[in-house]
Amino acid sequence: MRHRPSSRWFIILALPLAALLISAAYSRTATPETDVAADRSVAQIAAQAIDAIPTMTPTHTPSPTPTQTATPTPTATWTPTATASPTPTATQTPTETPTPTATQTPTPTATHTPTPLLPTPDGTHREARVPILMYHHIAKAPNSADIYRQDLSVAPKKFEAQLRYLRQEGYESITLNDLALHLTVGKPLPPKPVIITFDDGYLDSYTNAFPLLQKYGYSGTFFLVTSFIDNQYPDFMTWDQVKEMHAAGMKFEPHSFNHPDLRNRGYDFLVFQILGPKEAIEARTGETTRFYAYPSGRYDDFVVDVLHSANYWGAVLTAQGATHSSDDLFTLKRIRVHGGDDLDAFIRNLNLDW
Repeated sequence: MRHRPSSRWFIILALPLAALLISAAYSRTATPETDVAADRSVAQIAAQAIDAIPTMTPTHTPSPTPTQTATPTPTATWTPTATASPTPTATQTPTETPTPTATQTPTPTATHTPTPLLPTPDGTHREARVPILMYHHIAKAPNSADIYRQDLSVAPKKFEAQLRYLRQEGYESITLNDLALHLTVGKPLPPKPVIITFDDGYLDSYTNAFPLLQKYGYSGTFFLVTSFIDNQYPDFMTWDQVKEMHAAGMKFEPHSFNHPDLRNRGYDFLVFQILGPKEAIEARTGETTRFYAYPSGRYDDFVVDVLHSANYWGAVLTAQGATHSSDDLFTLKRIRVHGGDDLDAFIRNLNLDW
């Protein structure tokens, strides 16, 4: 009987120890399940102390960690989809916008087609009387002018009187192209044709001759020394004035680069003086030039050969005459209008049988 009291005291002492061990185990594992266990009574924990100690520590510590590592993995799977969406925007069709630049407007500027050859002559020899009037200055000569400048200067009043006479008598202005086509292939001409030409490209051709030609309904052909225009010499026209006149129906042809004597010259020199001015005028007017005025009327056979090679149709002289044939397209004569001529002298020269 004395042995029972000792076992009771052992049980009584063991229960608090068990409770302390259980509470220590719960404090180490901070899981949701330990919060539920904390709500239980101390008596229930003490009753199940032996069974609860081993089951609490191993089972629940691994379970939270897998569930938390699983959640980051979906967020990682979203980043590829986000980088995939910008790639279509990088290949946007705006890269195709340069294609309209393929339709460049500069292409119309390539209007310099090769000079058309003169139509094949039909083999018929023809002659035609067509006065080609030759002017230089349409201005009153300055008081200090020498005899050459005085002879080359036709006062605007005289020039207007001459145009008035031509209009009253029924003359119609034609071009050198028209004359060449008549002589080679028989293109019809008006009953009383006249060609009005101006040499060198003086400024008064624009300020004085141009308005009067328009007033009386005539077209003029202006032979230009292109270097004088390039260098903007004050006594000569500008390229802008040439363009304005051309747009109004005036014709422009070459008269060399700087007005030299072309005789006994080499090929390169002649090409420079013949082809260079041709291209310069065509670049401004967009119209093919076909006729050449020999500087001071001087030329030789080699000059004519180079003109042929550059596809010119003909050339004009300073020699007097009004009758032309299909054999002399590169030696077309003209009628010089002198500064001292009155209207009677003009009419006489116009109707003279040269």
